[in-house]
Parts: sequence; C-alpha cells; structure tokens
Amino acid sequence: METLKSDYIYRGKILNLRVDTLRLPSGRLTKREIVEHQPCVAVVALDRGKNVLLVRQPREAVGRELLEIPAGKIEPGETPLDCVKREFLEETGYLADRAEELGGFYTSPGFCSEYIHLYLVTQFRRSGQGPDVDEISELVSLPLKQIPELISSGKICDAKSVAGLLRVILWLKEQGEDV
Repeated sequence: METLKSDYIYRGKILNLRVDTLRLPSGRLTKREIVEHQPCVAVVALDRGKNVLLVRQPREAVGRELLEIPAGKIEPGETPLDCVKREFLEETGYLADRAEELGGFYTSPGFCSEYIHLYLVTQFRRSGQGPDVDEISELVSLPLKQIPELISSGKICDAKSVAGLLRVILWLKEQGEDV
C-alpha cells in the first residue's frame, strides 16, 4: 500500500484522528481512518505471594467500571521504564523497585497506532502517599491463580489486561514456576 495523502480531522491531548488516502496493490484508491496514540506502558504487579495488584476504575467510553492492570501513556522524552515507575506510583501509591519488560503489543492495529510496552513488577513498596488525586480507582489484590477464571468470565475484559496477565502467566510457566 502507498499512502497518497493524510488529512487530520482532529488533534487532541490524548489522540489525533487522520484520514489517509491509500493506493492498494491493485491500484484502487481507498480511505482509512487512523487514530494516532502515543506509546504506553502496562504493568502486571506480582507480589511474593503471587497476588496481582489491579485497579478498579470507571471507564466513561464503555459506561462501566473495569478491573485492570495499571497503565498509562509515555510522556515526551520519557523512557518506558520511567513511565512504568511514574504511572505505577500515580495509580497505586506504590513504588516499583524491580521492573522487567516482557515485550509489548499493538492494541488495535486495524485503526490505531497505540503500542503498549508490558512490564512485570515483582518488587514494590508503599510510597507513603496514595494514588494521585486525579485517579478515581480502587486497588484490588487477587491471587494470580484466579486470573484465568476472571478473564474467561468477563470480569477482566479490557485488552491490555487480558494480554498482559496471560503473557505473565505464560512467562512464569516458561520459568518453571507454578501459577
């Protein structure tokens, strides 16, 4: 495919929307609506007892509260690891002492450029402060062994949390650890 033209319909704080005119390999012209989104991080926080720290927060776009792993967008000039530390503190009130990148994924590459860097945080401690005042969330700690059932029942249903949690479960099994 060849991009012939890009027209920005909207430029915002969180995302931009553009319409691209493309020439397909067949020669036919078509249009694609593309959401541009900054790269993000997502954090699976696992304590020594194999409990996962999640956040329950309202999501206006879907009209309900979701149970999710902490996540957020990478600010300009910020490394993914710096973002992990900042977002984890902002959303949970905990400091991430040990974080390991486990790869990443595109959230919806059919129309969106967003890429999420996935991190496993295995050592964290209370910071002495709570989550940011802008964070409307409740912290939830659940045994990792309950996660597959919560995913299959739809109680955990956002893509980053499903992908991140399942990736960590697979990684732990690759390491020879019980889940």
